[in-house]
Amino acid sequence: MTLPRLGALAREAAPKLLEAVVAPLAVFYLAMVVLGIKWALIATVAWVYLGVAWRLVRRVKVPATMFLAAFAITVRALVSLWTGTWMWFFIQPELGTICISMAFLASVRLNRPLVQKLTLDYIHLPSAVLKHERIRRFFARITLLWAFVLLMNSTLSIALAVYESLRGSLGAFMILRTSAVAVISGLAIAFSIWAFKRVLRRLHVAHA
Repeated sequence: MTLPRLGALAREAAPKLLEAVVAPLAVFYLAMVVLGIKWALIATVAWVYLGVAWRLVRRVKVPATMFLAAFAITVRALVSLWTGTWMWFFIQPELGTICISMAFLASVRLNRPLVQKLTLDYIHLPSAVLKHERIRRFFARITLLWAFVLLMNSTLSIALAVYESLRGSLGAFMILRTSAVAVISGLAIAFSIWAFKRVLRRLHVAHA
């Protein structure tokens, strides 16, 4: 059984994560500063659709998560433009994330952890590795971890959005929310990477 190296997996996943997570946030911030909230919403939606169109033109497989992201961000932008308040642009995905965290918990119960499915959208793992009992336990435990991380981030984000919208301070919300989510998610990511590296090392030792 050929076991993957963590460095190779990271190099494979990094560009996709930058495009799907970091770039839309950067586009929104930049457009908001230069053009205002309305054009920030439009620019962010355009970025996501551009990514989908680019793959379709090149006949590259579009991850299921990208289609979901395109649909979700369209709904968010339309509701925000209709209501005339930025609060709903940020609250909508958090409500959806709470539902996703519940789905994460349910997937563990059904023995089909969602983190495994999402991971395979970004990196390739051999089927023999996926069938290993240690890998299956790893994905189940990490799915539980991320269920609680998502729930914590969403709850905090909604509370901050409501509070800062009453004060009329989008800037303060973005700084506080981004900082808090970065700390919580960063710790979870670091632990997930450490745990994945640990389980891969054990598999390498076992098959040496």
